[in-house]
Amino acid sequence: MATDAILAPADDRNINRRIGRPARTKCPPPFLSKTYDLLEEQEEENNKCKEQNKVVSWNVEGSGFVVWCPAEFSELMLPKYFKHNNFSSFIRQLNTYGFKKVASKRWEFQHIKFQKGCRHLLAEIARKKCEPSAFPAYLNPSEKSTLLARNEENTTRELLMEENQNLRKERLELQMQIAHFKTLEVKLLQCLSQCVGSPQNKTRRLF
Repeated sequence: MATDAILAPADDRNINRRIGRPARTKCPPPFLSKTYDLLEEQEEENNKCKEQNKVVSWNVEGSGFVVWCPAEFSELMLPKYFKHNNFSSFIRQLNTYGFKKVASKRWEFQHIKFQKGCRHLLAEIARKKCEPSAFPAYLNPSEKSTLLARNEENTTRELLMEENQNLRKERLELQMQIAHFKTLEVKLLQCLSQCVGSPQNKTRRLF
């Protein structure tokens, strides 16, 4: 009986811990909070200086964000919020939390729970579970770090190749537009030459 009397309060305390104590509020990862703060502050700056070119902003729907100028973003924004200026590292962090690049011609990223005006959803975003190591167990730390560095270089190279391909497409489209306008210009000037009927206009060579 005495033993029961002594154990009872401890049991009651355990029950209170499991039932009575409220659950702790889950805090969002620092990377997500800093990225969200960056976008909110830039939104205010963009509203104050509407004529200024945007470096980064929410997209029109508020369902994602766009890095309009990666060079300025890396030079000005990343050191201020993340203490580095590596754009590729920033993208890898986004991938770690499940963000997707959703546009081919610009750096636009989306996550279903990363939205303008919904800061409370950040706590529900979790890092992807670590996949089993792709490195053999016999590799020493220096060899593993070398392979990791190579993987990072490959990721950066792929991003640059994608950007280069997009630039080539844009260049080709511009060249086609220029050729089209030159053709229209020649036809228009030919019509004007015929209307005027001047020998000088008829023999004029146009390029």
